[in-house]
Amino acid sequence: MNVLVLGSGGREHALAWRISKSSKLDKLYCLPGNPGTASIATNIEGSTSDFQLINNEIEKNSIGLVVIGPENPLVEGIVNFLHEKHPDLLIIGPDKNGAQLEGSKDFAKQFMNKYGIPTAAYRSFTKETETDAFQFLDSLKAPYVLKADGLAAGKGVIITENLDAAKNELHNMFEGKFGAAGGCVVIEEYLSGIELSVFVLTDGKDYLILPEAKDYKRIGEHDTGLNTGGMGSVSPVPFADEQFMHKVEERIIKPTIKGISQEKMDYKGFIFIGLMNCNGDPYVIEYNVRMGDPETESVMMRIESDFLCHLVAAASDTISQERIKVTKDTAVTVMAVSEGYPESYQKGFPITFSENKLCDSQMIFHAGTKAKNDQIITNGGRVLTASVCGESITSAKQMAYKLLSTISFEGMYYRRDITDDVNRM
Repeated sequence: MNVLVLGSGGREHALAWRISKSSKLDKLYCLPGNPGTASIATNIEGSTSDFQLINNEIEKNSIGLVVIGPENPLVEGIVNFLHEKHPDLLIIGPDKNGAQLEGSKDFAKQFMNKYGIPTAAYRSFTKETETDAFQFLDSLKAPYVLKADGLAAGKGVIITENLDAAKNELHNMFEGKFGAAGGCVVIEEYLSGIELSVFVLTDGKDYLILPEAKDYKRIGEHDTGLNTGGMGSVSPVPFADEQFMHKVEERIIKPTIKGISQEKMDYKGFIFIGLMNCNGDPYVIEYNVRMGDPETESVMMRIESDFLCHLVAAASDTISQERIKVTKDTAVTVMAVSEGYPESYQKGFPITFSENKLCDSQMIFHAGTKAKNDQIITNGGRVLTASVCGESITSAKQMAYKLLSTISFEGMYYRRDITDDVNRM
């Protein structure tokens, strides 16, 4: 089978890497891919928002399965578009209706309430109801949580301890701080606990639970500073034991799949459930309709069964027959970023790689890189990851930082405390 992975980040490199191990794979393509995917697949120039170009490449390269990495083309309806052109094409990703679970925070909260899925209490507001929103904020206790309804590149969530600051931020969101994404704002109760990312692969009726992970969103060590797209991840997560994951499956995964089926969503793909562990009970913070980044880099390191077979089964309504095999080892991912990220930063700096003998237990996944004049240069805020599997959290962490020490570029920064908190759990 010929497979096309859409996207250019570390998530897509990790997905492509795991798919490349399959005995069922004929040819692997990435659009647009990055220098990392170029070593395991054929990269195709283009944009994930150019649906006609993607369709042309599917026809040209006899693609049998399309794996859609990022959320934007899903929310924009790429699955609907491709299925109109090729009804029998296998696709990993929900249709436009299902993609609303990520594309609209308000839609997702209504879905959770309808199907009895535990989540924080909330109300949604628009600019026309700003006065009501202020009154609702007055009724809440700090911290205050504001979420732009639409996609905002992972930056649409504001949490503040100060009521006046919350009202000011809300006003700025209504005035266009996040563009159209902030036209509607969800204000919700603050949940206190430990975050966890749970990943499910579904055909819309049945599902496989993939390895869970914990990511690190803040730029600074000890979870300080601005939010980022993610500075690292670890899988498995010590507190996500059999008892806790049973609660997650019964209270969240099963009713989510039931809701997807009853709402008649054409949903064949990943469900990323962002959870909060509140004193041993799971609550949903948000849904994403694709894999997370940098969680994917850790999750893919732990899967031992044929991942392509799982994807084909999800896309063809036979996932109930699949059994996933996962190593008990721990995967740790540390993200190297450009100086200044997540605010302004420069790019175009050459990246130096020492002689690395990479293997299935140690990988460098490219995120914001670019090939230029026989060199690999920085091309984004999050540049690359060191992802490693080890027998324990401690050994995996040590190996990840050792691998990262063999890479350098001007302004390179990374957190040195990834996994320190889970070691104390």
